[in-house]
Amino acid sequence: MPERNARWPSLPYEEWKDTYATLHMWMQMAGKVAVALSPAINHSWGSAMQMSPRGISTALLPHDDRVFALEFDFIDHQLVVRASDGMVKRMALGPRPVAGFHRGFMELLESAGLDAKIWSMPVEVPDPTRFEADTAHHHYDPEWANRAWRVLTSAWRVLNASRAGFIGKASPAHFFWGSFDLAVTRFSGRPAPPREGPAFMREAYSHEVISHGFWPGNATLPEPAFYAYAAPEPEGLKTAPIAPAGAYYHAGMGEFILPYEAVRTADDPEGAIMAFIESTYNHAANLAGWDRTALER
Repeated sequence: MPERNARWPSLPYEEWKDTYATLHMWMQMAGKVAVALSPAINHSWGSAMQMSPRGISTALLPHDDRVFALEFDFIDHQLVVRASDGMVKRMALGPRPVAGFHRGFMELLESAGLDAKIWSMPVEVPDPTRFEADTAHHHYDPEWANRAWRVLTSAWRVLNASRAGFIGKASPAHFFWGSFDLAVTRFSGRPAPPREGPAFMREAYSHEVISHGFWPGNATLPEPAFYAYAAPEPEGLKTAPIAPAGAYYHAGMGEFILPYEAVRTADDPEGAIMAFIESTYNHAANLAGWDRTALER
C-alpha cells in the first residue's frame, strides 16, 4: 500500500484525519516560533512555511548572532533544527500526545540555545486546547504523513508555476500552518473594504485578492481539495462556468472546489489543476474589473 512512486497518491480524509489533526498542532508550534522571531512581513508571509526536498520547513529565522530553520522531515520522520553555526538537533516524529511533543519541542529549542516565547493556544481550529494540556491528539502514522507531504509537493509544482504569467504583487506558493493549507495569492493593487475578524485576517485581506491553494479538508468538507476564491467576491462569480469537470462552487465556504480525487484520477492531473486556476482567475479578475493588461505578461 505505500504508493511510494506515485506523484498523486490517494489521501482519504477519514483514514488520515487523526494523523493530520496531531500534525497540525505540532506544526503550529514551529509556526509560532516563526511569528515570535521573524519580521512581520505583510500578510503573514514572514512566518509562513516552505516546502522542502524532505518535508516542510520554516523560512530562515534570526536568533541573536545565528540564523536557523525548523524542518519537519517526512522521509526520516524527524523534526530537525539546523543553525548557521553548524549545529543540528533532531526529535523523532511518532505517536505522541501534543502535550508531550510540546515539552520535547521546547526542550529541544532550549538545548540548541534557540529559546523563543510562544503563545501555546492553537489558532484557526474549533474548541482549541493549549498545547501543554492536549492529550486527545496523539496519532502519527508515518505513511500518511509522507503521503500528505508528497501530495503537497506535487500541488506546489503547479501552484508555483501558475504565478509565472502574473507580474503584479503575488505571494510565494507557501504553507500556512494555522489553516494547514498550501496557497498562492494574486493582488489587484487596490485596497479592499475593511474586513471583520482578528488582526491577522484583516491585514491578510486589506487589498483585493484572488487565491488558489490545496487543503486536506475538515468536518465541513471531509476530503482533500484544491480551492479558489476572490475577496471581496465580485457579483456573478459563484455562477461562473469553470473548468475542469468536477469543480463546483461550495456555497457554505464561499469558494470554488476541485476535489483531489478528481485530480489524481484525471488523465492529466497538472492540466486539471491549471485549468481550475486559470478559469477561476479569469472569471474573478474580469468580473472584479482588474487591470489585467498591467498585471499580466
